[in-house]
Amino acid sequence: MPVPSNFTPTITVAVVNWNRRELLRECLKSLASQTHPSFEVIVVDNGSTDGSAVLVKDLARSYPVPLRLIQNSSNRGFCAANNQAIAVSRSALVALLNNDAEADPNWLSELAAAIQSGDRIGMAASKILVWEDPARIDKCGHLIYPDGQNRGRGSGQLDRGQFERVEETLWPDGCAAMYRRAMLDEIGGFDEDFFAYADDAELGLRGRIAGWSCLYAPGAVVRHHRGATLGLGSARRLTLIERNRVLLAVKLFPWNLLWLNGAYYFRRIAAGTRAAIRNRGELRRYSKPRAAMAFLKGTVSALPLIPRMLKKRREFFRTKARLTPRQIRDLLLRHRISTREISEQSN
Repeated sequence: MPVPSNFTPTITVAVVNWNRRELLRECLKSLASQTHPSFEVIVVDNGSTDGSAVLVKDLARSYPVPLRLIQNSSNRGFCAANNQAIAVSRSALVALLNNDAEADPNWLSELAAAIQSGDRIGMAASKILVWEDPARIDKCGHLIYPDGQNRGRGSGQLDRGQFERVEETLWPDGCAAMYRRAMLDEIGGFDEDFFAYADDAELGLRGRIAGWSCLYAPGAVVRHHRGATLGLGSARRLTLIERNRVLLAVKLFPWNLLWLNGAYYFRRIAAGTRAAIRNRGELRRYSKPRAAMAFLKGTVSALPLIPRMLKKRREFFRTKARLTPRQIRDLLLRHRISTREISEQSN
């Protein structure tokens, strides 16, 4: 369906895809059923070889809302692809939906209601459930550990109504999120040095430090196939998660918390190793040598990027930051996940 020249949707939904044709089909099917009256969908395909781009072109002919395709020749990563969609969008609100997620019909309406309830609400978080077991929570917004590793709020818990209030959360998970364009125009989009994983944490924390807030919308429900991109047991995934943890902390943590990073890191790893022995937590999926190598690679691969992160840090704190170092520290500790919880949860 061609986009009318005079059509300016309220919301742009960006869907990044890489070789997940059938999951993408179901994702787009769920978006076609949204009750919100004014939105468009932009699919950014990162060089898929499975016919995903052809699928989008075919669907666009009869899709109920404007459906556009940005076709990359190679995998540019989650961050760059979303930035491409944001750049061509004219909407006041930008929503992200993973290609391995399916949204309930009121998803967009619920997120829009939350984000529009205050002028400085820059982000809205969804209630993300596990697709294979929708009685179980994947994420209801985010929490963070003081070494920079972050986890979904409520991850792994049975959904018993404990997250049914509209309330503040630290930031939304990029799987299913909404951002106010005014915030993105002020602070910029995703940091493409992150490529994938913790990118939503970096953008969310940057927004919070710039004085924007985030609300969790329990009625914005999404069901997520966890780990469909690289796989839950992928060493590459673990390496990126650990690398980006370091980059996030260096770029945005206050110095009064950053100097304790190593101590918190070793405490988390020790607790995670103990949990893995009991067949619990993230590290249970890996052999000890494989996990150790992934952690080492993550840390080592972060080192060349630290000077660039420090340069970005100086520029951001000089021009955009509204919170003081103490306020940032208090924010992070207020939304802290405990050592026990993070060691026993899966990312």
